[in-house]
Order: sequence, then structure tokens, then C-alpha cells
Amino acid sequence: MSVTMKIISVVGARPQFIKAVLVSQEIRKTHTEILVHTGQHYDINMSRTFFEELNIPEPDYNLETGSDTHARQTGKIMMKIEEIYESEKPELVLVYGDTNSTIAAALAAVKLHIPIAHVEAGPRMNDKNIPEEVNRILTDHISDLLFAPTKTSVDNLHREGLNQGIYLTGDVMLDSFIHFKKMNADNIEILHKYNLNPGQYFLATVHRARNTDIEENLQNIVDALCHISEKIIIPLHPRTTKYLKQFGLYQKLNEVPNLIISDPVGYIDSIILTSNAKKILTDSGGLQKEAYFARVPCITLDESTGWTETVEDNWNVLVGSDKNKILDAVENFSPKREQRNVFGDGKAAEKMVSIISQFHSKR
Repeated sequence: MSVTMKIISVVGARPQFIKAVLVSQEIRKTHTEILVHTGQHYDINMSRTFFEELNIPEPDYNLETGSDTHARQTGKIMMKIEEIYESEKPELVLVYGDTNSTIAAALAAVKLHIPIAHVEAGPRMNDKNIPEEVNRILTDHISDLLFAPTKTSVDNLHREGLNQGIYLTGDVMLDSFIHFKKMNADNIEILHKYNLNPGQYFLATVHRARNTDIEENLQNIVDALCHISEKIIIPLHPRTTKYLKQFGLYQKLNEVPNLIISDPVGYIDSIILTSNAKKILTDSGGLQKEAYFARVPCITLDESTGWTETVEDNWNVLVGSDKNKILDAVENFSPKREQRNVFGDGKAAEKMVSIISQFHSKR
């Protein structure tokens, strides 16, 4: 018989809500979970709607951190979450991915000698100029349980000298994708809303700072999108909208008749748009994986990816912000082989909670 433990789970951004939903459900079958939302994503379309549509439990704490510089945002989260740790006295802190919320929650926990479990440990882009890369590396090196989504992630951890507490669990994003796609198999309202036919449109998203904040890169991406003749839907991240307007590019996009600009969409609509797209253009690591899950060719607007498996399988191609490479991939890129089963079997959440329970029983 397992012994109940108190776990604090920390989320703060859209990808973490998606990763946490089934893990949280699994935790609550046998343990006590305290859910902390750092408020890193504070826009209602980026946060509240995800909690509602995915039926994520209401957070026990919302730190309402909001946007700021990396240092100030991380520092604010650390100061606030330390107080929660000291009050709640958790037996484990569970963190997800690679955001400032992730590293802040992990650093505050390790200083108080609270064990840490890291969901999605091990992916590497091999570029420490990327803030998320630094966050993930540091979190991996101070965590007690490392839940690796792929064999490549396990190999990366071993290469860095980490050998204890590593578990190949598969990817919880695949769990969520399978679960919610099955639940919404007949839901194509988003396609009707924008007059989209399955297999006859592209889905595009841009939000990474190296694309949005650098005028030349954003200009190149916009120029490429404007030259694509097929219908494209572009749900705009608040950051992207800000810089499109700042650089005088928003109106240019708006004037192209086959481009559909929308507000950020919820997870269910994102699954529907992804699964029915002809191709996907994105700089989002999460969407690269979801494209792979949906067996839709992905054109990544970046020079590197944490999900090298998708490139090795030839279902993803890296083009950066190079206009000619983007247009060439739009025209010519096509997967040339069947996918491998690299992201697991859709039961990662169950495996993780079983490992957590065993870890607790041995302490």
C-alpha cells in the first residue's frame, strides 16, 4: 500500500498546462497535490482558457508574476514560491520543461533540500544563448528524478555526467495529444469558423524572441508568408503582435487575402488545426512535436531544435528565418519515411507517478 505524499506542482506557461493536466489527474489518485501557477503567462487567452478547457484544477496559489526581464521574473518567482514551500512543507516539487518558472521553482526547492522531479528532462539544442536551454540544463543538474521523454534525452543526460534518477518515460505531451484528440474527434468548429478545409491550409506560429525581436528575422518570415499562395492561418502570440506593429509589418500581413490572422487559440482548437493542416510552420518546440504526433510535415523557423528525433525521421526541417529556405520547404519538403515510436506509448503520466510513489516509499 502506497503512502500518500504532498507534492507541489509548478506551472506557469501554456506548454506546462498541457503537460501537467494528465500528470495532475494521476497524482491526485494517490497523493495530495498543491498546484502553483506562477502567472508567467498572464494573458487570458494564454492561461485562463487552458485551465478551463483542459479541466485543470484551480491553482492553490497564483503568484501573478507577469512579464519582466529574465532575472527579475525568475527572482520574483523564487521569493514568492519559497514562502509557499516553507508554509506547505512539500515532500516533492514537480516542475515541467524549461521556462523561468521551471528554474525558479527548482532553485528555491534545492536550497530548502526539497527533492525535485523534472518532467521533460534531457532535450538539448546545444546553444546556451537560448535562455530555455540554460533553464533546462540547470534544472536537470539539481533534480532528483529526471523524466526523459526520449532515448536521445537520456543519452544527453548521461553525456553530461548524470547517471542517477534517470527514467525513460515517454512524452506527456503525447499523452495529452492522444487523450484530447480522441475526446474531440468530431469537433471541427474552428475549421468552419475560418472556412478551412482539411489538408488545404498551412498553420503558422511565431513567438521566439530570436524571430520576433530581431527586425530582419521577422521581416524575412513575414515576406515568406506573404509569398505563399495557399491559405495560411496564423494565431498571433502577444509578443509577435507587439513586434509586428513596432516594425510596421502587421498591416502588411493583414493585407494578404489568403492569410488569416487570429488571436491565440486554445489547446483543443490547436489540436484540430494541427491535425488537419497540410504543413506547419513554427518556431515552437511543442508544436513541432504535435505536428509529428499528427503526422503533419513541419517546417521549423529556427536553426536548431530540442527535438532532433523529428528531424532525423525527416518529418521536420530546420530553415531558420531564411526566406528562400522557408519557401523551398513550403514547396518541396515532404517526409520520406515512416515515423519511429520515439515519444513513447502515451502512458508517460502513469509511469511518472508510479516512479514518484516508489521514490517516496524508499525515503
